[in-house]
Amino acid sequence: MSAPARRLIAPFLLAASLAHPAIGQVPGGGRDVVGTARDLYASARYDEALAVLNDSSTAVTDRKSIEQYRSLCLLALGRGSEAESAIAAVVTADPSYIPNETDASPRVRSAFSDVRRRLLPEIANKRYTEARASFDRKDHGAAVQQFKQTLALLDDPDMGGRLADLRTLANGFLDLSVAALTPPPAPSKPLPSTPPPAPEVPQSEPNRIYTMADKDVTPPVIVRQEMPRLTPSMKSQAKERGIIEVVIDDQGRVTFAAIRASVHPMFDTELISNARDWRYQPATFMGRPVKYRKMIQINVTRGSSN
Repeated sequence: MSAPARRLIAPFLLAASLAHPAIGQVPGGGRDVVGTARDLYASARYDEALAVLNDSSTAVTDRKSIEQYRSLCLLALGRGSEAESAIAAVVTADPSYIPNETDASPRVRSAFSDVRRRLLPEIANKRYTEARASFDRKDHGAAVQQFKQTLALLDDPDMGGRLADLRTLANGFLDLSVAALTPPPAPSKPLPSTPPPAPEVPQSEPNRIYTMADKDVTPPVIVRQEMPRLTPSMKSQAKERGIIEVVIDDQGRVTFAAIRASVHPMFDTELISNARDWRYQPATFMGRPVKYRKMIQINVTRGSSN
């Protein structure tokens, strides 16, 4: 490795040396893998440092630091593609991690940025899928945190404004998750001198539009919900996913429809037109039909919608 290259990475080594104990042992007698690799790297013994890092017999808890040093050694040895794999492991484990100027050289920070730009969309999609799974399980506390993590990834500068439609979906389901966590107001206690009131049976409100966040509401059941198909001219420009909001009245008819995330302008128009003919068994509240607001996600795969 050339002298200029060592000077570029020196700040990273200095910061790392302050963060880890000395070579060989850690308190309690365990092996300090990161410290050993750091000192071997500082001595330009890159192959030996890699051997320590690759020793599967040693229990390691600081996986991110392991992969950071692995990427440095591989870069020093000119093994760029392998270094990218090590950096990818760091980014996958902690997508928010970005080496700052005191931790790493411009070369290392540039390599991290390149890998993050490539991986963040995939990681954001995975976070959104996990959040939707929590939401569908009605684990709304976990869903709130996972949707927030998804939005934080979408706001990352290395995302470059990509996945705008996913942002719309994540924001919508975050609002629904937060609403589902909001507890109902506590009932007021009767005065001691008055007899306790008879228990009230919940009554549906004629003009209220219920959602899946409301308790004791059974969602509508699809009777007819035909989706338009993408024509060949639409396929190349269609987005991967979209969302339509509909209001279903107490007769099971769609009285309102609006596109909240577009798939394709022409497809959106046909979707709104089709929605007028959709029919459902109406939602019920305590057994009585009620109006219901429903968010329907449209997934487009290989030029078809479902």
